[in-house]
Amino acid sequence: MGKSGMSRLALLASQRAGVQKLLKQLAPSNRRAGQTIQISWTLTKALLASSSFDSPFLSSATVRRSLTFAEGRNNHSINTDFTDTSTSTGTNTLSNHLRHSSSSTPTATATPAPTTATTRLTPQGNPGTLLERLVQPCLDHVGPVALALPPWIYTFVILARLPLLLLFLSFPLPPASLSLLSIAGPAMASYASSTSSSPSTDISTPRSRSPSSVASARSSHSSISSSKRMSISSSRRIFAANPMASVDIEAIEEAMRMAKLDTLRGYAQNNYAEVKQLCQTEYIPKHQALGYQILNEPMWNKGLSFTPEQRIAKNLTGLIPHVMEDAERQCERALKMIRTRQTNIDKYLYLSSLKRENIDLFYRLLIDNAKELMPLVYTPTIGDVCLQYSTLYTRPEALYISIKQRKSMKTILRNWPYPNPEICVVTDGSRILGLGDLGVNGVGIPIGKLALYVAAAGIHPEKTLPIVLDCGTNNETNLKDPLYLGLRAKRPSVAEQQEFMDEFMEACREVYPDMVVQFEDFESEKAFNYLDRYRNSYKCFNDDIQGTGAVVLAGYIGAVNLSNVPIEEQRLVFMGAGSAGVGVAKQLVEYYTKRGLSEQQAKDKFYLVDTKGLVTKDRGDKLAEHKKYFARTDNNGRQFRTLEEVIEYVKPTALIGLTATHGVFTESVVRALKASVDGGGHGRRPILFPLSNPLSKAECTFEQAVDWTDGTVIFASGSPFSQYTKNVGDVEVTYYPNQGNNVYVFPGIGLGAILAKASRVTDNMIYTSAAALAGTLNADEIRKGLIYPRIERVRESSLVVAREVMKAARRDGVSQLDESLWQQFEEWGDPALDKWIKDRIYNPQL
Repeated sequence: MGKSGMSRLALLASQRAGVQKLLKQLAPSNRRAGQTIQISWTLTKALLASSSFDSPFLSSATVRRSLTFAEGRNNHSINTDFTDTSTSTGTNTLSNHLRHSSSSTPTATATPAPTTATTRLTPQGNPGTLLERLVQPCLDHVGPVALALPPWIYTFVILARLPLLLLFLSFPLPPASLSLLSIAGPAMASYASSTSSSPSTDISTPRSRSPSSVASARSSHSSISSSKRMSISSSRRIFAANPMASVDIEAIEEAMRMAKLDTLRGYAQNNYAEVKQLCQTEYIPKHQALGYQILNEPMWNKGLSFTPEQRIAKNLTGLIPHVMEDAERQCERALKMIRTRQTNIDKYLYLSSLKRENIDLFYRLLIDNAKELMPLVYTPTIGDVCLQYSTLYTRPEALYISIKQRKSMKTILRNWPYPNPEICVVTDGSRILGLGDLGVNGVGIPIGKLALYVAAAGIHPEKTLPIVLDCGTNNETNLKDPLYLGLRAKRPSVAEQQEFMDEFMEACREVYPDMVVQFEDFESEKAFNYLDRYRNSYKCFNDDIQGTGAVVLAGYIGAVNLSNVPIEEQRLVFMGAGSAGVGVAKQLVEYYTKRGLSEQQAKDKFYLVDTKGLVTKDRGDKLAEHKKYFARTDNNGRQFRTLEEVIEYVKPTALIGLTATHGVFTESVVRALKASVDGGGHGRRPILFPLSNPLSKAECTFEQAVDWTDGTVIFASGSPFSQYTKNVGDVEVTYYPNQGNNVYVFPGIGLGAILAKASRVTDNMIYTSAAALAGTLNADEIRKGLIYPRIERVRESSLVVAREVMKAARRDGVSQLDESLWQQFEEWGDPALDKWIKDRIYNPQL
């Protein structure tokens, strides 16, 4: 293979995978110039068409009319199939050049016919059509080198100029594609430089020579030795021959794809209309439903548990197998199906399909197998589900309220098929677990959370309402995903989102006045703002701030009792100063104030660390409002930038992680915590709570915590870990982890607020939920060193929490429950209230 062939191979190798695929399709060969240009036009038109751009100059008729060659004083039109129209006068057209190139061989005797003509699409001085002006510089650049270049090169030269074409036509490009103009720009600048350089013998600059020198060069082309022809660097030769070498074709295609996805560009973004529905939805009452009307309604379907009498009365004969099964047998079948699934996502999807078909069977299964199935219904599996929600979506399970339909909020709320919901979980998807802004994909959180309200506290499924507020997303991955189900736009200003939230809360109060609203996974600043803004006017609470704080407080109460460190010597370092971190810290402050410390004395026990180090007033950066409460002023101007430095300075007894950063509790950090605790006296135990969800975001694992503290750690995590057995000397010791799961408190808070008919959720109700949970441990759990009850007892614990929350609401004067009932409860005590609660909770029966 000659050096010219090697040069072509190097050029091919320099292209990206997408370009290589295209080259194979084009089957490069020295064919006629007309075919080459036709390919270029076709490809250019296709790319423009893919961006929904339409222009009359792209029509084949226009192209046929406008394209001409100027050869000397004669113009020759090129026909539709681009046949050779050159005359026999010896003047060479581009087609002649390429025909000669394909048939000639690089021998010393081969002498191309001399020419001084320049191939042109339009007569000199005629500006021609836009497409002609794009193509012409390519032909001018090639000149005599056309003898050595295959036709497909012109395709890419035209593509290199495509961004300029789009700009010329004022094509509305998205921001991502504007950078492509800067990508193509250098290539064009280099191209222009090569075509206007000073005279040289370098064959890569043919336009710099006079016509006579061009003819001379052509006549002697075959006799030049290979070494002289390759005297310039191969990289420069390749670039001169192919100006597309520095242009990212895939980026151009990506920009066009994004432009097609951006269906909202050019429209007003603040003009909202109200939806006017023509009629109200009428649902068939349960007592009138027959046949598939029953089987298709998950609230009514009992699977194979229908009795013979029910099958006859409801026209079910033959519609289900001729067999009767009790709940135990149906749960056995469902568990077998779940356990044969290979991934947690597949298990979640099966459970979701079961929930859509038979609500009672789903919740019977979940209640009886809480330890195995709750991690599938909520964390950690729900995090992966949210990441893939737009792909996994099959049918709606929530209300989807777009900011573009904000004037129709009440209509949307009334469209929910189950009347008078009592508990609502709402998110805007701006901070889902530790995964960031997922937009509408975050709807999996309200869906999963409400399943736990039902399973753990017994709130009836018909009384739950999951909602996602779609304000757009700042997640570029979602914006680029063609399957994304949410509003494909950046989030509006904080002020506009605030107005949207105000409208939502007012609509909820008007349409469902008895409904408790639980905020979930809002961005930290918004979470604190919304809670402060609405807590005294609406029935609402924030689980990330108050629920997490309560469950950690419950665990901390037990941990302090096991740590052998006196309360006055306790010092806590929080790694993470977001909504959850600050919310937890504030709950623990209340723990100390209720034990006789002043608020300032209690607050001084807390040291918050964020990505910039210890949070201090004089750190030099602008602190978020929610961080200012715990900002230190006693650091004497010293700044501590790392967690290790903070631990060395503070000598803490407890380390709590809410960073959503896996592995941030390193071995050196954990051993430093143990050393600081050991320094206070013999027999003391460190408290370590890596609370981030999902499991992949946990600050450390249970095994690591046990190994790095020699088994002395009091451990609680946000996601579940398995028990850990290791040999300590000659003895095999089993260590039991604790899971500080919010499911221990938020279902009880919600149920207590509903049953007490609380006009608002008070701080005392939240604190009481934590204290109540800490008191639900049994003797076996205490012997194992647990600080939370076993997850299998979560329903039992939730009823205790709900009872105590109701009593706190009564004490705070916010309960609107009938006075005669409270008189009865106050006369007979907890047994009467417990029975009243149990009579009103959902217990699925098949």
